[in-house]
Amino acid sequence: MACPKAASQASPVLAFFLGAALALGGCARPPAVSMLEGVQAAEGPVSAFQVRPLPAAQGATLLALERAPRVPPLRYRVIVVPGSGCAGLGAWADRYFAGLQHAQVLVLHKRGVQPSARTAPGDCPAWFVQSDALSAWQADAQVAVRAWQAALPGGDVLPTVLVGISEGAELLPGLAPEVPRLSGLVLLSASGLDPHEAAALQARRLGALAEWDALGRLQASPAPNSTVAQGRSLRYWRDVWQWRLAEPLRDGPWPLLQVWGEADALVPQEAYQAFARRAQARRAPYCHRSLPGADHGLQTATRDGVQQVWAWLEQWARQPALGWCAPLRR
Repeated sequence: MACPKAASQASPVLAFFLGAALALGGCARPPAVSMLEGVQAAEGPVSAFQVRPLPAAQGATLLALERAPRVPPLRYRVIVVPGSGCAGLGAWADRYFAGLQHAQVLVLHKRGVQPSARTAPGDCPAWFVQSDALSAWQADAQVAVRAWQAALPGGDVLPTVLVGISEGAELLPGLAPEVPRLSGLVLLSASGLDPHEAAALQARRLGALAEWDALGRLQASPAPNSTVAQGRSLRYWRDVWQWRLAEPLRDGPWPLLQVWGEADALVPQEAYQAFARRAQARRAPYCHRSLPGADHGLQTATRDGVQQVWAWLEQWARQPALGWCAPLRR
């Protein structure tokens, strides 16, 4: 089969997913999984994170990052599902997760993504664009989390928290059954709505409804999954149209914490507020916090909102009997 041709410049609607237009690279093959690759390649030997190969679906392997607690004792575990794109988190994992002092941290990566990779969204290779889809990512993550859980010490009773960053949050309901001692879900810069609904709101915000509607017609057509439109394959877009997130999050039995920035350029405030209203009907605890002036990365010029979230988790882990949402009421 011939190489897929480079996609035309993506419209602003793609900003919801990547914040930049994707263009297909050459017909590169997925990189082989290197068991010897470490985060040290990106950060030097001082990194506390180590590469952890884990099985994925269909006999594949994905590379995760794993770190022991920075400060004893170990009180809880955190499994992180990052957002979209083909860059790894190795270059800045130590800084990003610094506030998780008493947690063992596992950071998943999509199949073929090297933890040390710093590839810009617009430079993701053709093989990644063709393989990237929510259904494939979830299947891989489920197998990986199941294997990681099975390797924990026998009799383990520590609580585990699932964290989804942006697009990564869309996998959390599907991963929850793989975590026996799941204590809560954390959504960072993720609306909680079905991806199609949230993206439509962003398209309207950007004046790109015509492009969004055209994409909807294309993904509903008989065109093959390998067709590339707006920087993504139709396989990816068809998952977006069919994926359900809001209802599983609303009806799920797990405590839920949602944090977003009020200056988020990639997800409209309308989307966050819509889910927050629906989540009031949850039987399980739900708490949310919008951070004034914070962007999609929860950053302002003077404040790191991600570290604030970790501080709340640390407070919860010290006194879990007070309740999931107690740290936000202090």
